[in-house]
Formats: sequence, C-alpha cells, structure tokens
Amino acid sequence: MPELPEVETVARTLEPLVLGRTLAGVSLLNPGSLDGPEPLEAIVGRRIAGTGRRGKLVLIRFTPQAGTGIEGLAVHLRMTGRLFVHATGEAPGPHTRAVFDLSDGSRLFFDDTRKFGLLRVLSPRSLDSWPFWNSLGPEPLEIGPEAFVARFAGRRTAIKALLLDQTVIAGIGNIYADESLFRAGIAPQSPAAGIAADRLGKLHAALVEVLEEAIAACGSSIRDYRTARGDAGAFQNAFRVYGRGGKSCVVCGGLLEKGRVAGRTTVWCPRCQPR
Repeated sequence: MPELPEVETVARTLEPLVLGRTLAGVSLLNPGSLDGPEPLEAIVGRRIAGTGRRGKLVLIRFTPQAGTGIEGLAVHLRMTGRLFVHATGEAPGPHTRAVFDLSDGSRLFFDDTRKFGLLRVLSPRSLDSWPFWNSLGPEPLEIGPEAFVARFAGRRTAIKALLLDQTVIAGIGNIYADESLFRAGIAPQSPAAGIAADRLGKLHAALVEVLEEAIAACGSSIRDYRTARGDAGAFQNAFRVYGRGGKSCVVCGGLLEKGRVAGRTTVWCPRCQPR
C-alpha cells in the first residue's frame, strides 16, 4: 500500500496537471469504488484549486462555491490505486474505475486493479460521518518532537505496532516504520513504555529524515506504485532493512533478522537495534 511519501508524491505530481481545470463530467465505472453519502456527480462543474494529502489519502481541493458544501475529493489508493491524466480521447482501460473529464479536454483516470481503493466526495456531512477521517492521528512531518514523544510514552504496545496505527500517527506503513526504527536504533518489538524519552525523540528525528528522503526520491516503487506522471519512485534503492532479511547490515555487517510484528513482516538488525 502506498504510504505517506508515495501519496505525497502523487499529490504533488498531479497538481500541475489539473490545477485550474474545471470538472466537466464524471463517469463512475465501478460503483463499489465510491464511498460516503455524496454522489460523484456533485463535483461536476467545480474548479480544482489544488491537491494535498492527509495520512495516506490524496486530496483534490475545489475553489469555494457559495451554496454548496462540497469541498473536495479524497482518493484512498489502497493496494493498487493509481491516478493518471491522459490526453483528449483516451479510452478507459480494463482497470479504470472512474473517469473525470477536465475542461481542457484531458481526462483524469482512477485505475485500481484489485478494487480496494475508494473515492469520497468531501463535504461537512461526509466528513462528520467518516470515522476513518475523524480518527486520524497527527501528521509526522507536522508534529513536534515533544508532542510525538507524548503519543508513545507509557504505552505497552510494541513500538512498530504504534507507528502503524493510523490513529496514533498518520501515514506510516511497513516500509517507513522499519526504516525509521533502524535509524533510531530501536527494536521494533520493544514496548513503547520501555523506551526512554530521548530515544523516542531520536525516533521522531529518524522518521522525519526517512520521510523527507523518500519524498525527494518520489517514494518507493516495489510493485504497482507510480507517480501521477507514470514514473517509478527510487527510494527502494536506499532501503537499509526493509525487504533485506538474511542480508548483511549496512552498518555493522551482521545478519538482519526477519519476523512478524503487529502481523506485518518486519526486518531489523539485532546488533544495531537491541531489545
């Protein structure tokens, strides 16, 4: 599933392709891809004011319009969702779930091979009735170190499980949890309550560092992920632990261990990340 750096990259690469365009028409090809109380037709005629991100959601924001409560469109890419802008006349493919016709003649496609992704029209009614949105934790690139430490301190759950919990901190998944824990020298199985505040502060710094590096590299492309321009990310070439179980640690040369934490495959260095 695309994580914060991939979703941020999709939002950034999508914006210049849609900014200022008006949604001239929409076609929902898979009704199951639409979530929430608002119909997709409610966004027809709206002008795109920009794009953004919240957690793992791509946000398409509209210019305010009097008399409507429609604020934007959220896209949850999930496992295989993609957003691409095509030239005039491009026909939907076998995995296209929704088409958005833009005022310049181009078309924005939402493709999703496995149909796990979701679209949700954003309005006060839609947001109020969306438990996922209302339970999202703070953004890791916006929260300060003291507030970050406070969210983890005293909790007996494994630190990696808390990093993956979107109600604790938003946008982090398996890749960036493993990579940041390695840089911070913290074993993923360690209960957060047993980690000193200064080490949790180090984890915050490592997480910010990893996310910023990954965004600069346009994210990590392992299987399906592509930017809105169709390009692959490059951060997978800089992985220090993720996907490297049984290989040598890039720091100490010891063998990296592989196991499961919070139900997810996890890789760590027992020397650099002692329990």
